Amino acid sequence: MSPSLSRPTRRPERLLIVGSVLTVLLIMAIVTALLIREHANTLQSAKRTANNITQLIDADVLRNVELYDMALKGLIAATERNDLQGVSASIRHLVLFDRSAAAPYKGDILLLDANGEVIADSSLLTPKTGNFADRDYFQMHRKAPDIGLYISRPFMARCICDDQWRIAFSRRISSPDGRFQGVAVASMRLSYFHQLFSSLNIGSNGTINLINHQGILLAQQPMLELDMVDKDLSQRPNVARMLKERDGSFQGTSSVDRQERLYTFSTVGTLPLIVAVALSTDEVFAQWKRAAVLISLATGVLCAGLLWLTWMLSKELRRRHRAEQVLSELAATDALTGLANRRTLDQRVRLEWDRAQRSTEPLTLLMIDVDHFKAFNDRHGHHGGDEALRRVAQVIGDNIRRPADLAARYGGEEFAVVLPHTDAKGAWVIAEHIRCSVERLPRLSVDEPPITVSIGMSTWNKRSRVSLEALLLSADQALYEAKHTGRNRIVDAATQQNL
Repeated sequence: MSPSLSRPTRRPERLLIVGSVLTVLLIMAIVTALLIREHANTLQSAKRTANNITQLIDADVLRNVELYDMALKGLIAATERNDLQGVSASIRHLVLFDRSAAAPYKGDILLLDANGEVIADSSLLTPKTGNFADRDYFQMHRKAPDIGLYISRPFMARCICDDQWRIAFSRRISSPDGRFQGVAVASMRLSYFHQLFSSLNIGSNGTINLINHQGILLAQQPMLELDMVDKDLSQRPNVARMLKERDGSFQGTSSVDRQERLYTFSTVGTLPLIVAVALSTDEVFAQWKRAAVLISLATGVLCAGLLWLTWMLSKELRRRHRAEQVLSELAATDALTGLANRRTLDQRVRLEWDRAQRSTEPLTLLMIDVDHFKAFNDRHGHHGGDEALRRVAQVIGDNIRRPADLAARYGGEEFAVVLPHTDAKGAWVIAEHIRCSVERLPRLSVDEPPITVSIGMSTWNKRSRVSLEALLLSADQALYEAKHTGRNRIVDAATQQNL
């Protein structure tokens, strides 16, 4: 099969394959884009959920800290009253601590003098003896007059009756001239934070953390490590980022259990506290992953099915193209000689004529007739005559080597050759090769004369003023002249030269 015939038949197949591949790629791109968008939506939804949790915690913590602060302010205001010196101890105790009853998870509220000694206790009319000058809150208030409300590091109560961690809220007591007179301090059990955090749903692998601005852990739910309260976590990468940014969200890997989590954190109002909600990314994206697997499988099956159908259809197209090619070749070929038939000849002559008119390149036609063929056919029968025509056709075809040239059976024992881009001189050489090659064909018997052909040729060039029909007629007349003047010769219609 020639390349010129195979390319057109492959084009629909290639277009089908390319179209299917592009369709598959487009489907995959669309599905991928949708999954990426859904992943982003899932992440945003998780961030909103975590942010809502941090806001709930912030609001609850702020409300309770305000209660403690209000109790401290009330205690300081009561100490500044001069009318409490002459009242009974019970009334004085009631006035000092009247605002402390509403504070949840309340520990002791103490009034300390400038040396750290207890001078008033919310739990006893007669305060127990004790000195708290070594506590961080006492040291801070003695050094910094304007520190305001101070939140201490976690500590354990000194009495053996309570083994719960606590933090202290404290305020400085100053004289009118600004001298340090003591500290009002209220403690709160950290179990408050555990109770608050436990009431929130953050998944089985999520955590809620409360740290101060120095990176000290105040509370964590659930506790990932033992004895984590009051530990300095400021050197851990995730905590360091929170301390630097104070508010925000990011994905990071825990340095404790190596699990990836979505961290959402915020500062609690104006307090030096940071609440961090860490949601497990495995849980956040679990539903998305299941959907992504199902969608990917369905898309894969769809794309594989589409490619398989394309492959089957391309096979069918190839089979059909081969069948059409065979039919086309049969329709264009003379069954006896294997050369092009008359229909193909007429189409090619018209095509090459139009091409020659555009390019002004020469075009030559050869008309070839087997000499004395009727007598030969009578002597050897139709079988012998057919064999002789096949041999002559093979000789003609062997001398036509260029792709654009065409040899065809014109009818009966007559043949035609179309020679595009060939002038009279070149065509004469080809014609002479054909004539000589036919004459040298093996004879059927010693007494049998050789098979010969007569050839008439006609050439069109840019100086010619003839039509296609006139060109064909002149080639036919030249053939007649060759036969009339002795056969086994070539006659050029333009010069009536014969050989």
